[in-house]
Amino acid sequence: MKPSDHPLTVLVINGPNLNMLGKREPEIYGRDTLDDINADLAAFGAGMNITVDCFQSNYEGALVERIQQAMGQVHGIIINPAAYTHTSVAIRDALLLHTVPVIEVHLSNIYKREEFRHHSMVSGVATGQIAGLGIQGYRLALTAIRNMA
Repeated sequence: MKPSDHPLTVLVINGPNLNMLGKREPEIYGRDTLDDINADLAAFGAGMNITVDCFQSNYEGALVERIQQAMGQVHGIIINPAAYTHTSVAIRDALLLHTVPVIEVHLSNIYKREEFRHHSMVSGVATGQIAGLGIQGYRLALTAIRNMA
């Protein structure tokens, strides 16, 4: 059996303000909406026999709860914690509950932006990080999880 024959489920978590993609600072984040990204990722994943489960919230507790609920249910997690990247010990700790690959994704290159964005609370527990490649970063993360599964 080829790796792509084995069905996987990947949870995609998006944090605060990502529901405003396409409207919020398109010169930084692009013109694609979160719905565009989710649809693209679902179609891309289907081609690799991956079910993509997308979740977005502006609330830290809701993100933590969804990460907890995924325990034992998913083969990998893609997370763009957005503003919580730099502040959330709670999200970091929730991710520690998982033994599956966790890929941190950022649409913009957080290391070319304001100094406070250079530190990620998540990167220390993530399997890998992709930053600055726009929506392509989500596809790369999904491919990476497929290759690790």
